[in-house]
Amino acid sequence: MSRTDAEVREPGGGVPPVVGEVEEIAAHADIVVRNLRITHCYHRLARALAARTGGAANWCTFAVWASKQVGQTIRQEDLVRAVERLLKSSPEVAAGVDLVVRGVRRAVPRQTLDHAHSVVRQAVVATARLDDVSAAAARGNLKVFEEIAREFARFLAEFGEVSTGRDGRIREFCDALRPGEPPEGQRYLRQAFARYHRAMTTRDEKRRAELLFLANIEVGLHEQTRLQPEIAGALEAPVVDPRELEQRLFDLLLPGNRVVRWLRLVLLTVLGRRAAVRIASEQLADQARRVVREAVTRHLMTLSLPGGEVLDLSTDLPATFPPLLTELADPELLELLRIVDPTPDSVAGTAARDWADLLGRMHYIADMFRCHAVRADLLDPPFTAEQVDALQAGRRPDGVL
Repeated sequence: MSRTDAEVREPGGGVPPVVGEVEEIAAHADIVVRNLRITHCYHRLARALAARTGGAANWCTFAVWASKQVGQTIRQEDLVRAVERLLKSSPEVAAGVDLVVRGVRRAVPRQTLDHAHSVVRQAVVATARLDDVSAAAARGNLKVFEEIAREFARFLAEFGEVSTGRDGRIREFCDALRPGEPPEGQRYLRQAFARYHRAMTTRDEKRRAELLFLANIEVGLHEQTRLQPEIAGALEAPVVDPRELEQRLFDLLLPGNRVVRWLRLVLLTVLGRRAAVRIASEQLADQARRVVREAVTRHLMTLSLPGGEVLDLSTDLPATFPPLLTELADPELLELLRIVDPTPDSVAGTAARDWADLLGRMHYIADMFRCHAVRADLLDPPFTAEQVDALQAGRRPDGVL
């Protein structure tokens, strides 16, 4: 086996995924397992293309870690904990919780009253519609994968073996993509794959680095434009409906069968506290909505990379440009950067203050692509061999995901 073939193959003898496998993964019914398989598939695509382009990062390289981060949102692991932390630390929410507890105090059993504040916060988390955030993240993860991963698989199947003199074939490949602007058109993908092809055949390292960087931005711009509805949906999902919150509060704070709960509610009414509880629930719902949205926004604006590095996308990118990309020369690259990068040749101002702002996201993403273009550990496997075996069997793996 040649060195190039060895680099393309994964540890364990795997080969780059083909279009049929991408389609099979996209059709998987379990959204958790599907996300994990998507992440692993991106890894295989990233390694295959990197082996043909000098080991540098491509769009799939970054998609691995973005998809892995999305998996945490889909599984709601860190998100629930983040919401709980912010609810507990917010003075406004604490005051609202205390108001609710005072309202129901006389109708609540003593053993329940002892931990009533915790129960109220639990009710807030339960009514925050984090399932809607998870569903929006899963939709976006699938939407991007079933379109873009399919084209990377098609590209590698067609051009996996590096050879020159195939300009006609790359034109045919790109012509199969839709013309026009995103979200429906695929102009940026057409341009990006033509550049990936040139990066596979050029011997000029500087030229290759700039071609890859430009292609990565073009795929990223297409992806982020397509994702705009899902990102907005995830940010807008937390509602905390006051009526739903009030009902959940009564379910948790007034234990017993239906008759007992009804009697306790009658007692609240007789004591003149039922209206006070409703008002307190409405105020708490307003306060909690703000806090939960803040938690969701922070969660969506976090990206974990290999080695335990965690990027906070609301702060300027803590990195520098590699030598090959310190000074840029490609005119088409410079033209696109004028659109997406308002602070040329600097990571200053890359902080994305509003993740729903497309160009704000692209500013951070473009500089992240540039800074980490030759970072070798981004090609490390996102999962262990045992976890991959479980995924290939269609099961959710054990261990940290």
